Amino acid sequence: MITVRDAGELRHELGRWQIRDRTVGFVPTMGALHAGHLSLLGLARERQVERVVASVFVNPAQFGPSEDFSRYPRQPEKDAAMLEEAGCDLLFLPEVDTIYPPGHTTYVDLAGPAEGLEGACRPGHFRGVATVVLGLFNLVRPDLAVFGKKDAQQLAVVHHMVRDLHVPVEIVAAETMREADGLAMSSRNAYLSPEERRAAVVLFQALTTAEKAITAGERRGGEVRRILREILGSEPLARTEYAEAVDGETFQPLDVLRGQVVLPLAVRIGGTRLIDNFQLAIPD
Repeated sequence: MITVRDAGELRHELGRWQIRDRTVGFVPTMGALHAGHLSLLGLARERQVERVVASVFVNPAQFGPSEDFSRYPRQPEKDAAMLEEAGCDLLFLPEVDTIYPPGHTTYVDLAGPAEGLEGACRPGHFRGVATVVLGLFNLVRPDLAVFGKKDAQQLAVVHHMVRDLHVPVEIVAAETMREADGLAMSSRNAYLSPEERRAAVVLFQALTTAEKAITAGERRGGEVRRILREILGSEPLARTEYAEAVDGETFQPLDVLRGQVVLPLAVRIGGTRLIDNFQLAIPD
């Protein structure tokens, strides 16, 4: 695996592949890798790209002033070893000045699916996400990029940005990887104490309970929200920020469930903020 840290090195290595017309898959990450991240590389390989690039960059622009940027887990040596073992061809480890050159003033502002939920709870978050993703796309110039479905709203934002700005990248969505008890894999799970880790399974329990109700015929958005909040509220360590039933394209709340539906959650377990969702296709 090749490791590069600046744009010039990256262009040099990518240029060697382009001469040979190699197809490139890209997996952008913030590091602190786990099996869920590695599954994204596997999916890129399944799509038969000839080279896979991963980036590790903790993006300051997507963190608010009171969020966990400074304590976000960083383990570059371990991440590099995991990526190499997983068959990554090139690791891009940029510094902040590479992504945001001195005097940087250009950002990507989105409406549509960026509004509400994470957009409301974390003002400026999707502005930071869209800006760094577009910058990385311009640096790596991949044929396809893989994102996890756990960050469903982020995935919708990236889809819209690529479509609206005519970015020539295919976006591939990867299924959420879960622990044995259903908790979605996340770098932030490392923050949880043993007691909090046991409590965190309530997110999965809420989603599965709501899914069962929908499978049994429930189509009222308000009732599905009530079910989600009731289960989450049964856990003393859980503080719900949102528990919703939204349209999978617009991320606006639904009164009646139909078509592509997402059930997104944001819940604090102790001091740790966790997100999860189920995505369902409901016949009209």
